[in-house]
Amino acid sequence: MRVAVALTPRAVHRPSTGAAVAIDVLRATSTLAVALANGATHVWPVATPAEAMEEKRRRPQALLCGEREGRRIEGFDLGNSPFEYPPGVVRGRELIFASTNGSLAMLAAAGARRRLIGAFVNAAATLAALEREREVLLVCAGKLGRFSLEDAAFAGWLCAALEARGATIEGEAARLARTLAPASADEIRALVQGASHARYLRRMGAEFTRDVEFCSALDSIDQAFEI
Repeated sequence: MRVAVALTPRAVHRPSTGAAVAIDVLRATSTLAVALANGATHVWPVATPAEAMEEKRRRPQALLCGEREGRRIEGFDLGNSPFEYPPGVVRGRELIFASTNGSLAMLAAAGARRRLIGAFVNAAATLAALEREREVLLVCAGKLGRFSLEDAAFAGWLCAALEARGATIEGEAARLARTLAPASADEIRALVQGASHARYLRRMGAEFTRDVEFCSALDSIDQAFEI
């Protein structure tokens, strides 16, 4: 297996011929893991609110989901908090998802044979879903086109775990991410909660602080998800 990393969506220059994992720890891929675990049937990532509204016209039964500057977009059904996606709200529903950063990572991963979402909340399941692949591309959402520590660290965690199973880590970005891999649940929690985006979210209030706490936990969900 060969494993490469794109530290931002813009760094994806060609699609993976195998599997690609979109990563937005705070919060999109953590939130969508909850939504899919709770029975959502499909995720349609889009880049902008305007594209989301256009998609809604094609899929009128789907829920409009997403955020800008961390907050739910006006007129949308749901935002980007994992606590907004309980079974009673999302079971059996498709989601049109327009987050600031995570949606771009999902779109950048779209050319792969398999496109997954991953985060620390479903790390072990995501790892297991990749074990038979020959090529893996890990696409970090970053923040506004720039590097984000928490996404690179999860990519590094996957790199380290796959390398331990015989994978080859390819490229400077993957080797950098590998050096950031946290070694324990406590290290994950400290790293995610200390990241700049986590600090930004906590300043927005108690509900966002709760999101940060949730997203910094390891393996609270035991499923992997393709979109």
